[in-house]
Amino acid sequence: MPACGDLFHLSANARNLGRTYATKLAVVGDIKRSLAALLPLLAPRLAGRRDAHAALCQNARREQQARRARLAAAADADFDTPVTTPLVAAGEIARAIGPQEVSGRIVELPVADDQFVHKGDLLMVIDPTNYKIAVSLAEAAVQQAQANAQNAEREAKRRLELTDLAVTVERQQTFASSAVVAQAQYQQAVANLDHARVNLRRTEIRSPVNGYVTNLLAQLGDYANVGQNEISLVDADSFWVDGYFEETNLGSIRVGDPASIKLMGYRQIVRGHVGSIARGIDVANAQPNGQGLAQVHPIFIWVRLTQRIPVRVHIDHVPPGVILAAGMTATVQIDPRRRPSVQ
Repeated sequence: MPACGDLFHLSANARNLGRTYATKLAVVGDIKRSLAALLPLLAPRLAGRRDAHAALCQNARREQQARRARLAAAADADFDTPVTTPLVAAGEIARAIGPQEVSGRIVELPVADDQFVHKGDLLMVIDPTNYKIAVSLAEAAVQQAQANAQNAEREAKRRLELTDLAVTVERQQTFASSAVVAQAQYQQAVANLDHARVNLRRTEIRSPVNGYVTNLLAQLGDYANVGQNEISLVDADSFWVDGYFEETNLGSIRVGDPASIKLMGYRQIVRGHVGSIARGIDVANAQPNGQGLAQVHPIFIWVRLTQRIPVRVHIDHVPPGVILAAGMTATVQIDPRRRPSVQ
């Protein structure tokens, strides 16, 4: 049997546990009463958050629907979204001017670097002394050949008028053939004269187009050889812009679409239109070998950037004050024209 002291301690512990349990019940009751008081206050906030969440979900659904609509519109046949490419090259035709058939020293050079010249303006003159002498010799040869041809023709005519008693048929044929040969020699001399005159005219080199003289290195007294470039001329009537568009955008670009060109050095907008689209570019991975077969490398980077295809834009209008030069950098925006939808 337990001692009396032990029973006293057990009863005391029971009383302590009872008081602790009553205290906890009181605290729980206070918490319940506090929550009951807070619920009316929190209800509007919870309702507001629930409404905000519902609105976000609805906006997300609307955005998804709008994205799907945009993708469908992009796949449609209208293609009315502007396409832009940066960092394109502006260029024009540059002509190499020099003596093509004659050579000699430059005795006249009436143009200067960066000078604008019209079609037909004189660019340079090759020393014409030797070519003038050649023309004189050719003229003398023509006169001599003409005299020989006339004399041979008269002799042949006289022989043909004689009877068989005075001259044989063989002699008549011989003089007739001599007249034909002399006439051919005369025509050859005339052709040589024409060639000499052409060479004399070629000593004056004139501009084939309207353009600008650029990078002029020729000087008076320089010897110009046949086929040598002496003057570089930029054709002012043939400016264009090459835009390198990604292949994913080519489906909406058509020849004739209007284009806006923003040169890096100017604020004005240059207007043009799509003139042509390149039909091929270099593919380094499939170059032909010596036998003409496609040479595919055994290692290929499958993750690749989209290829860029050259699109040539013809310039229609250049604002006043804008100077076009080869190699300029620009940004091109093409506004595809609306095409009729396929029924």
